[in-house]
Amino acid sequence: MLKLTYPACFYPNDNGYTVVVPDLPGCVTCGSDLANAMEMAVDAACGWILDELEDGKSAPKASEIKDISATEYPNGFTSMLFLDMDSYSEKYGDKAIRKNCTLPAWLCTRAEKEGVNFSQVLQEALIEKMHVCQ
Repeated sequence: MLKLTYPACFYPNDNGYTVVVPDLPGCVTCGSDLANAMEMAVDAACGWILDELEDGKSAPKASEIKDISATEYPNGFTSMLFLDMDSYSEKYGDKAIRKNCTLPAWLCTRAEKEGVNFSQVLQEALIEKMHVCQ
């Protein structure tokens, strides 16, 4: 199980909050209020880390919250983000997930004779059925 915590800097503005995760370069997001900003920050940080993990890299080491300051802007503050990478990658990751399905025997036999890749056909059919853009 991969559970991570990272400090994040929250900056109030006229539209809500801007959030920066200093340990994840370029990881910046915003939210309309504090709850939304926290949710968006967790999503942005999880996405940032999932990209690294899927590229075979490891998650960066998190700084101590005491070492991160958000005081460069008025009313800025630092809070910790909790990242449940297992749940996030299950929803949004590219890793393959095994699914079992049932077919009529005659259809399975014919498809096997023709060298059909069952996984590819199911994937293509789901993408078409749900109108998923890739």
